[in-house]
Amino acid sequence: MYKRQSKNIARLAVTAGLTAALSFGGVMAPVTMALAEGDANGSVTIGKALGNDTEFMGYKIFDADVAKDENRQTLVSNIAWANDKVEVAVKEAIKEFDTHANIATAQDAADWISKNVMHTGKTTSVASDSAAYKIAAAVAKVTDLGDPSDCAATSNGVANNLSHGYWLFVTDALTVAGTETATAPIFAVVGDEAVSITEKTSIPTVDKQVREGDAWGKVSDSQIGEKIEYELIGTVADNIDTFATYKYEFHDHLSVGLKADKDSVAVTIDDKTVQPAGNYSVQVKDTYGESNNVTGHDLTISFDDLKATAKASNVTLTKTSKVVVTYKAELTSDAEYTATGNTNKVELVYSNNPMTSVTGTSTSKEVTDYVFGLDITKVEEGNQDKKLVAGFRVKVVNNGDSESAGKWLKNDGTLVRTEEEASEFMTDNENGKVFIPGLVEGTYEITETTTPSGYNAITPFQITVTPTYDATGTLTKLEAKPEPGSGMVTAETVEHLTTTEIPVTIMNKKGSGLPLTGLNGVTFTWIAGGAVLCIGAAHLIRSRKQAEESEQE
Repeated sequence: MYKRQSKNIARLAVTAGLTAALSFGGVMAPVTMALAEGDANGSVTIGKALGNDTEFMGYKIFDADVAKDENRQTLVSNIAWANDKVEVAVKEAIKEFDTHANIATAQDAADWISKNVMHTGKTTSVASDSAAYKIAAAVAKVTDLGDPSDCAATSNGVANNLSHGYWLFVTDALTVAGTETATAPIFAVVGDEAVSITEKTSIPTVDKQVREGDAWGKVSDSQIGEKIEYELIGTVADNIDTFATYKYEFHDHLSVGLKADKDSVAVTIDDKTVQPAGNYSVQVKDTYGESNNVTGHDLTISFDDLKATAKASNVTLTKTSKVVVTYKAELTSDAEYTATGNTNKVELVYSNNPMTSVTGTSTSKEVTDYVFGLDITKVEEGNQDKKLVAGFRVKVVNNGDSESAGKWLKNDGTLVRTEEEASEFMTDNENGKVFIPGLVEGTYEITETTTPSGYNAITPFQITVTPTYDATGTLTKLEAKPEPGSGMVTAETVEHLTTTEIPVTIMNKKGSGLPLTGLNGVTFTWIAGGAVLCIGAAHLIRSRKQAEESEQE
């Protein structure tokens, strides 16, 4: 047991003290009822901050008699050093902080501590250069204590069978994992009564939003070539004052169809603009898969010391401070037409231990940008097994962007100003299919520009694309609805989504011919017509001849 505790104490060389939980006030008060030195019936329970599941190591600084007076105030007397190594550590810490301090006895140290650390209560953060923090850091480095009862490890935040006196608790660094952070130095007076303390720390968080029109949210849809605006919002730990420096990074991963614009990055701290030069760095790099193909893009905004950056921007960094990053990314022709969409995920990396360079990583947040397409099949009316070759052009009627209205679609999903610049989407000969990419929520006009031979051209028609999202921003339904009267066009509503391609069927009616077809029929028609003409001509000649004979008589 002792060996384990000694090892744990060694680990405390990298533990973080973040906020003081109990005051040193009352150390000098007289005692009306003393407890025997060495009584080991005290306990400390440390309530964990939301999201933390760390454990704590405790060391005893002073032996003391602890009791309650008639007013239930805690009284401490007969103060003595817990052990020689702690004595040396505390004296050196005090001397470093106050070169004029005269610390000869444990009582002297208690007097000095009471004067210089008494305002570090349960809700007060202690700065990294404060007396409380320097004492905690010095004691946390003590190893190989002669008496194992002078140290204790918590289990589920509880330490039992503690001897009476003054104790310091700090986070066991080896239990800090993932998103967790270390607590502040917690100073506790331990007697017969159980002591309950809530650690004073918080876990930094990050949030992410994407702009859709004039609003921010978790989902958007975008045209190919459109610049999408994103916003990252980061918080800091409640104990930011305990850090001499504070490393802070946004790690943003964009899917393959999103290309970040490095020059568009802008940063504010508490609504004050931060100039990039010397204050933060921006890096964009591709990510690769097993086949060495590009699978996405990483955007990293790094602050080597967020506290220095804030100071340079005339901002005092506090526990309520927010760091906001905005930037734009282009949706490219590599965009994915899938139910998961084109995702953009951010994590926050931050200092979580003032005594080392160790960092923690926040829970990630994700937003999604969708792009839609029409999976067109061209068939014969009344015979959908008959696939036809036809060509179409597509024009934007209204997609929520006034600048896009009236523009035409190209086969890479981008928009052009004139029909002459637009692509003609031709169905293939085998399946009668063509894919029309790059659509967003809105209405489009489709014109048949090449009609299958022997078929009637369809009238230009409009079709409206409508997505439906749930409260989490997940795409749940996708509909393409032809305008009323477009009887030659049918579209499916997709609800069990695996893709954002909407099936659309366009039919052509066969052209009308003469009632009789073929050479024989035509010949017959002409013969019959010739006979009628001959009869008519004969009748006309006969009539004229009779008229002439009548005149001669």
